[in-house]
Amino acid sequence: MTLTRTQAMDLLHKYGISPRKSLGQNFVIEPNTIRQVIELSSIKPSDFIIEIGPGIGSLTLSLLEVAGHVTAVEIDSALVEILEDSLEPEDKKFRLIHADVMDLDLNELLIARNETWKLVANLPYNISVPLICDFLERVPAITKMTVMVQREVAERLVAKPGEKAFGLPSLKVQYFAEVKKIADVPSSVFLPKPKVESSLLQIKRLEKHSISTNPELLFELAKQAFNQRRKMLRRSLKDIFELNDFESVGIDPTSRAEDITLEEWISLTEKFVRKREKS
Repeated sequence: MTLTRTQAMDLLHKYGISPRKSLGQNFVIEPNTIRQVIELSSIKPSDFIIEIGPGIGSLTLSLLEVAGHVTAVEIDSALVEILEDSLEPEDKKFRLIHADVMDLDLNELLIARNETWKLVANLPYNISVPLICDFLERVPAITKMTVMVQREVAERLVAKPGEKAFGLPSLKVQYFAEVKKIADVPSSVFLPKPKVESSLLQIKRLEKHSISTNPELLFELAKQAFNQRRKMLRRSLKDIFELNDFESVGIDPTSRAEDITLEEWISLTEKFVRKREKS
């Protein structure tokens, strides 16, 4: 079951609600798009799903038809009222949480059920990047994400070293997961219609990471370099490394942050650890 554009508009009118730009609210209301999301998510009847920003419940309704359980997190009080009235939560099948997801301890919320989870959501534009990165870093119970994000965000997260869009979020996502863009989504399927296009991303957590060093340290080094991305590494990291440090791990010190691969960031991090141990 999905809501048509007319049904969605009638529902918003009934409750006197207008989508809030400050919360990045653009509701997906095109049935074919929702069916595509469900199909590409490969949801099984035994799956536990978490949805962030369910809005008026268009995607939620379809998730409940195919998944074993859905937990939806919504920050907007007015939308919570719609969801409570229209979804009629069942025991163990659906859970609605009224909260800002960025303030929640999702490990406590999800791991307590002793299940692995999939994130399926039309993410609010304003939190999509920090939310994805935070979930990958801190919520291992979420093993797969199928999410709609702004197309520019999708391009950043799938970007490779050497590409202009490659940045710290790209590095973080690709450290923890395999990421790929699986579909483009036109602005016409949303209410209200955004000024930007969207894309559907699939992010699968890697079972084993390729490094043994501290990822927090790796990301701190990368962050310092990306904050000065126009500078060569020998400039942006001059307070940490000497020229021969770069050369000893096979990195050109005239490279910039976006030119360095994950494996090279690993080498730099391990070099830093060795230098710190000697000092």
